[in-house]
Amino acid sequence: MIPVALTLAGSDPSGGAGIQADLKTFHQRHVYGMAVITLLTVQNTRGIRQVDILKPSWVVRQLDALLADIPPQAIKIGALGIAEVICAVAGRSKKFNCPLVVDPVMVSKHGVSLLQKDAVRVFIKELLPRATLVTPNLSEAAALSGIRVYDEESMEKAAERIAGMGAEAVLVKGGHLKGAALDLFYRNGRTKIFSASRVRTRHTHGTGCTYSAAITADLAKGKNLPEAIAIAKRFITEAIRTAPGLGKGWGPVNHHAEIR
Repeated sequence: MIPVALTLAGSDPSGGAGIQADLKTFHQRHVYGMAVITLLTVQNTRGIRQVDILKPSWVVRQLDALLADIPPQAIKIGALGIAEVICAVAGRSKKFNCPLVVDPVMVSKHGVSLLQKDAVRVFIKELLPRATLVTPNLSEAAALSGIRVYDEESMEKAAERIAGMGAEAVLVKGGHLKGAALDLFYRNGRTKIFSASRVRTRHTHGTGCTYSAAITADLAKGKNLPEAIAIAKRFITEAIRTAPGLGKGWGPVNHHAEIR
């Protein structure tokens, strides 16, 4: 039977991030993808013009319908928007019997907030302790930990503090560091570095969504966390390297990327 992965995230009509990127990534990584939409955006590669967040009841009804019919082997959570949605999803997460990857989407590539400030505290208290893996970028790691994150040492300190909030494991993504594209994995007091050569391009829209979705896909296949991250790191690197060059702004990565 084909593995099943579920994503809860916002919609990006340009197809580079959010639900659309997650589903394309699931398909390319050979798992059956399901999706719960949490918010709608009006955007393209040049910017976001509007964000409308769905009512918590709509999000929960979608989730309940899927869990009752097709149980997933792994779940990813992306942008949730407001505290009420976070609380609703966190409450339902008690029923999850599979790995949960939480991508704390706070700000879009264009600098638009996708998580209200008052929701950050609720996120830390209610959802973070449910995470098998949380995948913040540098700015998100700083916001969650209260530490300025700018190098490998500060990445480790932030990861340790975030893990102390209840997450089983943390992957701090160092895509904005200089030099190699370095990510730091932290679990049970131990760290592991995942590194790849940096690809110099402006076509990086949706990299965080795609990366976390790829991790979720291989967790659904039964891979352990380090294995799933290593595979996903190769996938996102190739997706960036072979980006199709679409759009007049921050273009999408190549969700058709192939790796061995």
